[in-house]
Amino acid sequence: MRTGFVRLLSIYKNKIYRKNKILFPFFKLKEKTSNKKKPSKFLVLSRSILNTNPIMLTVSVKWQKELLKAVEIDTSQPPYVFKCQLYDLTGVPPERQKIMVKGGLLKDDADWSTVGLKQGQKLMMMGTADEVVKAPEKGPVFMEDLPEEEQVVSLGHSAGLFNLGNTCYMNSTVQCLHSVPELKSSLVKYSHSGRNNDVDQTSHMLTIATRDLFGELDKSVKPVAPMQFWTLLRKKYPQFGQLHNGVFMQQDAEECWTQLLYTLSQSLRSAGSSENIDTVKDLFGIDLASRIHCQESGEETSETESVYSLKCHISQEVNRLHEGLKHALKSELEKASPALGRSAIYLKESRINGLPRYLTIQFVRFFWKRESNQKAKILRKVDYPLELDVYDLCSDELRKQLEGPRQILRDEEGKKLGLKANEKSSSSKDDDVKMIDGEGSSNASGESTVTTSQEGVPSDKETRLTGIYDLVAVLTHKGRSADSGHYVAWVKQESGKWIEFDDDNPIPQREEDIVKLSGGGDWHMAYICMYKARTVLM
Repeated sequence: MRTGFVRLLSIYKNKIYRKNKILFPFFKLKEKTSNKKKPSKFLVLSRSILNTNPIMLTVSVKWQKELLKAVEIDTSQPPYVFKCQLYDLTGVPPERQKIMVKGGLLKDDADWSTVGLKQGQKLMMMGTADEVVKAPEKGPVFMEDLPEEEQVVSLGHSAGLFNLGNTCYMNSTVQCLHSVPELKSSLVKYSHSGRNNDVDQTSHMLTIATRDLFGELDKSVKPVAPMQFWTLLRKKYPQFGQLHNGVFMQQDAEECWTQLLYTLSQSLRSAGSSENIDTVKDLFGIDLASRIHCQESGEETSETESVYSLKCHISQEVNRLHEGLKHALKSELEKASPALGRSAIYLKESRINGLPRYLTIQFVRFFWKRESNQKAKILRKVDYPLELDVYDLCSDELRKQLEGPRQILRDEEGKKLGLKANEKSSSSKDDDVKMIDGEGSSNASGESTVTTSQEGVPSDKETRLTGIYDLVAVLTHKGRSADSGHYVAWVKQESGKWIEFDDDNPIPQREEDIVKLSGGGDWHMAYICMYKARTVLM
């Protein structure tokens, strides 16, 4: 030890220490002063530093009601290390520990030689331990471990459909119609033994397949293969089974939509029942009242018809959906005139005389091109809104029926904006009016059925249509020909989110992007739009 000390002093005297001081970072140097308090020329190393053999002390620590025995202290390490030992034993973080020693509280960087600890000494510690983190009662549950029904709820949308070979037209149609809860409810009630005499066996089986396919979509998170449905669709309507070079051909989604709704309307009609006589007509049927006039002879006749969709004719003058609808409700036709005894031109003007719960609109984009002897596509951009008002397309009789509900709807929306209700409509009790989002059922004239309260007692309130509709589904076509290209369904979920169903691949989309599918290029463009009625409860 003496030899080492002399060696250090000689190093200092020869002024080599400055060059080699990095070799001795653990030495603590103290300056020794004379009685006259003048600095010495030499630095003397602390005795505690020169002791290369650390002293191990064993102490006990009193904390709250506990006594920690035989706690070892390594005096070659700072007190902070000792506090970390106590943290492991008590759970009290070092920054909260207050350890009583000679001269006050033990500091993190104190010198043990000045603390004056003795072997077997009893120390007092104060401090609050951290709250013990409890293990969760239930461990983490991964989505793939949930039952499929719960996975569907977590995802917020139903499953996709595998493309079985140019069947995107069918898949997109199914996804749009699957979004109608009232249709699904009617199908659930339909049983194998529910076929009436007016429905053929193939239509009956296609309805069963539609019910089962809707059920699979609701319960599965993985894509569904609609093999049974496709087989029965081709059996009922052989045109969907056309082959070209051994491959099934692309078909028209609008034709698939119309044929499927026609089949379901036949099967779901309740024979001999006053309730839901024709479910499909109640949901999708549009009553038209037409006036047919011949300017040449002055003849005039009227007729009524029921259709499942309105047409939007596209021409150079049509830029918006509303313009195309007006254009389609007026047409010219040539037929025999009894008064003239020959063919004459008649002008047919139609008005909506009964509104559905779900309004379907087809953009007439495909036409037969004589020059090429094939179907061609109109790519012109036609804008359509998220909210559609068809009041001015209705007959005078229907408009009168809509005025009351429309005023109530305006008052309710005004209340949300902090506006005062109209005095005429506000005379009715607020409790008697409630806006709803198309629940319940209404007949074709716009009148509504009596609702049932939660207790099961018939209520005096009725759901009434307003002539205002909200967009809930868009079926698009991408490509320049009806016999090729690709169909996709864009469907609004109950949560308000939009999902693009590209066959077996559901993709979330933003609402502002839905109205951009209006055409004008080779991108997806709206071919069929489905709107849901905005109603009030009166």
